[in-house]
Amino acid sequence: MQIILSNIKMQVNEKIYVKDPETSALGKKIIEQSILLIDDIGFDNFTFKKLGEKIGSNESSIYRYFENKHKLLVYLSSWYWSWMEYKLVFTTTNIADKQEKLKKAITIVTEKITDDTSTEHINEAILNRIIIAEFTKTLHTKEVDQENKEGFFLIYKRVINRVVSIVKEVNPDYQYAKSLVSTIVEGSLHQHFLTDHLKTITDCNETVTTTQFYLNLAENVLR
Repeated sequence: MQIILSNIKMQVNEKIYVKDPETSALGKKIIEQSILLIDDIGFDNFTFKKLGEKIGSNESSIYRYFENKHKLLVYLSSWYWSWMEYKLVFTTTNIADKQEKLKKAITIVTEKITDDTSTEHINEAILNRIIIAEFTKTLHTKEVDQENKEGFFLIYKRVINRVVSIVKEVNPDYQYAKSLVSTIVEGSLHQHFLTDHLKTITDCNETVTTTQFYLNLAENVLR
């Protein structure tokens, strides 16, 4: 899979960026170091000035790629969900057993991520921590409706709807497939957050994974 992914460019809506960061060494450096910096200090404390100091470049050079830090976070999120979609498609395509296919899909969208070495400038494990902590900030804004119309969240919605189609294969009569899958996908981020920070209000821990919880939930709901 790493060989395949190394030859595939992740799809990100071109309206999110001013200049595609994948087209230059500086752009890739901006992406690589922004992930490390956001993970280190949090998105609220992150600024282009701090990123510029980290990469040894003028703040203005970052604005040539992204209009603001919100757009940068949306870009990172879009890249993450595009990467997740490729994993989902690659893993589930040739599975004939519907139940097994659903288990694989749920596992992919809920498991803790490890770094994919085929993408040298992006550490997916660290990016996953950012998605867990910060993803809701891409959605919970006054501009969400307009950004949705412009397709900023298309890839995220596509990931969810791919899993929805598998749920419908397993149980065509289940009425709430979209609500179930969106709960699983976004809920898994919250459960990972609770496991890391608020352990007393989740049953997930070092031995009971978030994936096990959602596999159990789906199995019981779709009987």
